[in-house]
Order: sequence, then C-alpha cells, then structure tokens
Amino acid sequence: MNKLGTSFDWNQIRAFLATVEEGSLSAAARALGQTQPTLSRQITALEKSLGVTLFERGHRSMDLTGPGLELMDDVRAMGEAAGRISLTASGRSQAIEGEVTITATNMMATYFLPPVLAALREEAPQIEIEIIASNDVHDLKKREADIAIRHARPEQPDLICKLLRETQGQLYASKQFLEQHGRPQTVEELAKLDFIGFEQNDLVIAAFAEIGLMLTPASFRLSSGSGTVTLELMRRGLGVGMLTRDIADFHPELELALPSLPSIPVPVWLVTHRELHTSRRIRLVFDRLADALS
Repeated sequence: MNKLGTSFDWNQIRAFLATVEEGSLSAAARALGQTQPTLSRQITALEKSLGVTLFERGHRSMDLTGPGLELMDDVRAMGEAAGRISLTASGRSQAIEGEVTITATNMMATYFLPPVLAALREEAPQIEIEIIASNDVHDLKKREADIAIRHARPEQPDLICKLLRETQGQLYASKQFLEQHGRPQTVEELAKLDFIGFEQNDLVIAAFAEIGLMLTPASFRLSSGSGTVTLELMRRGLGVGMLTRDIADFHPELELALPSLPSIPVPVWLVTHRELHTSRRIRLVFDRLADALS
C-alpha cells in the first residue's frame, strides 16, 4: 500500500480517523458536525486515492481491514500533530475576543456559571462562550473544550489545574418523601429506602460503604446520568439522592435524609491546557471562574 505522501486531503484523513475512533459513520458524522453521506464520500475518496479498502462495511459498524490497520499509526500521528498546532496557535492569540468552550457538570453549569458569565460579558463582550453541560470528562488536549470544571484532579502532565474549593456530598430527600416513608434514624433504616442513582452506581455504592451505609444495585429504583434530572426526581419525592451541600441550599423543599451520616468530600477543580493558558481570552475566563467559584 502506498503510504501517505505530501499530497493528501486533510478532510479525508480526519473522516477516516473519526470513523475509527467513533466506531461508525453516523457517530463520526455527529462528532465532526457533518452529514453521514459527506463523511462516506470522503472515506471512499481516500480509499480510491490510496488504492485500498480501509473498512469492512457492516450494518451498523465499520471494521478496519489490514491496510486500514497499517495506515492507522500514521493517521493518529497526524491527528496529534494537528491538535498540537491548534493548541499552539490558540495559545498565542492575544486578542480578548473569540470563542472559549467550558465543560462542566449539569449542576455547575445551571447554578454557578450564569452569574459568572453575566459579569464576564460586561468586562469582555467580544468573548463568545460555549458551555458543554455534561458529566463526561472531555479531553482538553484534543480541544474538546478549553476549560473544564471537574470533581477529580486531572493526571495529564500538560494540564494546568487549580483546586477552587471542596464542598460536601450528602444524601437528601424531599420533605414529602420523608413524611410518607418515615425519617430514618439509623443507616439500616436509611438503606431500606428507595435511592436515585447515577450512571455508575457501583462508584456510589463504594463511596457510601466507606462511611457505613451499605447499598446494593437494587437500592436504586431510578438512575440518570444528568444531575439536573436527578435533582428533579428528588424534588418530586421519588427517592433519596446525593447532592452537594451548595446545590441543596438552593432547594429548601429538600432535607438531609439522615443528618448524622458523614458527608463525602467533593473537590472542585478548574483545568485548562498549558498552551491555552497563554491565550489572553482563555486566561481571562479561567481567572474569572477561579475568582467566582473559589
């Protein structure tokens, strides 16, 4: 197979890489913001220019052929190089204008970002903010976001992080729920109630086991990966759920399910990439978030 030379279409390479990483044409098209037919045409054109078949087309998947696997290392290296070029170029931009993408949990994005961004608009009206409200950890090195607000310290060496504060995670329920089912006096009584969980209930089970509350997967009658959905289910009296104390303070209709139960520390980290921290617009947003959320 002819290796990639100096003449190639980067859009075709990017389409190939996204399809490999996402596992299907439809997922790759969503990731790149393109239509599926456009992406398919780009991959077909790349195969034609190389004279090989890169994928075995399945009903719902795209599996790499031998030549596709052989090409993959070169393409990944090109993608990483393109990412580094983008980071460096963005980092050297000194204009206080342009787009800054912030990723944060649904709760953080809903309750704490709006007043910060309102003040930032007054200070720097030319900055455009995109908020990715998600519990997923987005990759800053791949430019999926410029700034992240996370509850776990990142481990990648190229990231700059700042511990803003540490709040407390505790179990809450609506007054309606506790009046209907009875206010528990012990952890054993608490464990018998219905719980509202997250996407990874095994992590929740392990965390509460450390403070003496023994739960099982059957304890969670409802689960959601969205913090705002979980909160609304709690407010509707559908079970006990975990909230950080600062979020619970917004909702007087909720109360601690068992006040004597120890809380779980929940850190708040502010993170950006080392290259991006040299950009005036990103540094300004980073600093204002740090000031407001500390």
